[in-house]
Amino acid sequence: MTAAGFIMRNALRNKRRLLLTVLSVSLSLFLFATLQTALRELTEPQTNAEAALRVITRHRISVATVLPQKYLNRIRQVPGVEAVSQFTWLGGVYQDEKNFFPQFAVDPDTIFKIITEAKVDPLQRAAFERERTACIVGIKTMNRFGWKVGDRITLTSEIWNCSPELVIRGVYSGGIDESNLFFHHDYFDELMDGFGKTGAFWIKVRDEAAIQPVINAIDSSFRNSEAETKTETERAFQLGFISMFGNIQMLIGSISTVVVFTMLLVTASTMSMAIRERMREIAVLKVLGFRGSEIFGLILAESFGLALLGGIVGCGGARLLYSNLDIYTLTQGFFLKFEVTPHILASGLLLAGGLGVLSCLAPAWAGIRMSVLDGLKEVD
Repeated sequence: MTAAGFIMRNALRNKRRLLLTVLSVSLSLFLFATLQTALRELTEPQTNAEAALRVITRHRISVATVLPQKYLNRIRQVPGVEAVSQFTWLGGVYQDEKNFFPQFAVDPDTIFKIITEAKVDPLQRAAFERERTACIVGIKTMNRFGWKVGDRITLTSEIWNCSPELVIRGVYSGGIDESNLFFHHDYFDELMDGFGKTGAFWIKVRDEAAIQPVINAIDSSFRNSEAETKTETERAFQLGFISMFGNIQMLIGSISTVVVFTMLLVTASTMSMAIRERMREIAVLKVLGFRGSEIFGLILAESFGLALLGGIVGCGGARLLYSNLDIYTLTQGFFLKFEVTPHILASGLLLAGGLGVLSCLAPAWAGIRMSVLDGLKEVD
């Protein structure tokens, strides 16, 4: 019999225990892959070449503090700025609080000069710019609610205490986020009785070389003013917005640690039981001339193989499942996508293999140190 055949026969000796062990490790690695994917989606906002040329000017104190609209013309005059739009988060509810999706009051004539990767029918775009109560909606949100062009919707905002009544005049697709709704900032001002404020300014910069000069020029222009600004890249702004949810990285990291520790206990318990059942066999192998290192290698290979098999099933299952789910609809717009990346897969498999090795060290060491006489005394 070959070494591989010997290892396989030992692993299949107790099929129920084998199945339960593999399922336990698989479930742990599935949860690990899910948590790591969620952490990645929350802490690493998606970006592309167009997004890299966008910056956002907000109030220096926080993203929740508004800026005067009169800043708009001064920002337009900054060298390197191609387009700028007011940008206010509505935070509205459509029919029910669970119907979350992002809505922004913007300047209709410049918004699509800023998000240039978003594709809109020219006629729909013209209708959106022309009509005061018009809005344009991302294709994902349109499909989610079954809307069509021409539908009328009402959003109720508790943040601003207003309820915009909008007409869908267009649909956009493409770009990083296809779930937004954009409507006229002038209409928002009207509902707020001439508010004269905006949440932020969304800016398209000419090229990468102009990004830092534009940031410095804008913030310098409003230093010591009634509302000082903080200008940052779109990615930095997204990360700052996410940080408002708290220390997500620590929370998910803590849960992942518990998952890993649980998996270690499961595999260690399995190998301990398996080795205790084989004490007589280990003693016989020693009598036949097998060295301790060879016996240790057989036990190690079995433990490593079981853990790795569980890792393949768990991590591979997570990748297969999430690649075939409409995660945007399932999470009601919270996640735009949920991709188990090759890096997460490799981390999960490496973790499974490492824990498979670690979990067998103590029981295997105890088995090979046992004397032949003591081993032959063991009763099956």
